[in-house]
Amino acid sequence: MRTDPCAGFEPVDERTNMATKDEKNLQQVLDKIAKTDEPAGSVMRRMHDVIVAAAPDLKPRIWYGMPGYAKSASSPILVFFRNDELMSLGVSEKAAPVPAGERDGLLRPSAWYFDDLDEATEQRVAEIVRAAVAG
Repeated sequence: MRTDPCAGFEPVDERTNMATKDEKNLQQVLDKIAKTDEPAGSVMRRMHDVIVAAAPDLKPRIWYGMPGYAKSASSPILVFFRNDELMSLGVSEKAAPVPAGERDGLLRPSAWYFDDLDEATEQRVAEIVRAAVAG
């Protein structure tokens, strides 16, 4: 008599596993931001909010020790931000940045430094994020 090797196991729903992984990754990002000293912590939280509002389908995760955002838990990071000596927003090469042209010639804009966020900066960040996702 043969026994079913899968007997007693529930089928795995991959959507549930991905949701759980996405939730875990999000919590790690939020924890990282929460551990950041003020005033940088508040600025980083606002940057996170601006990024997810601009591209709600992006999935946050820790990337090189800082928040990064990708189309899925297993796809390459498209945008990220850091808090070193200065805070910065970056676009990875996976976002396929295009040359700026004009005075900047073939340089591809990929990093911006900031100390704080105001309305104009938040709008520009949202534009950068949407362009990275569309690229």
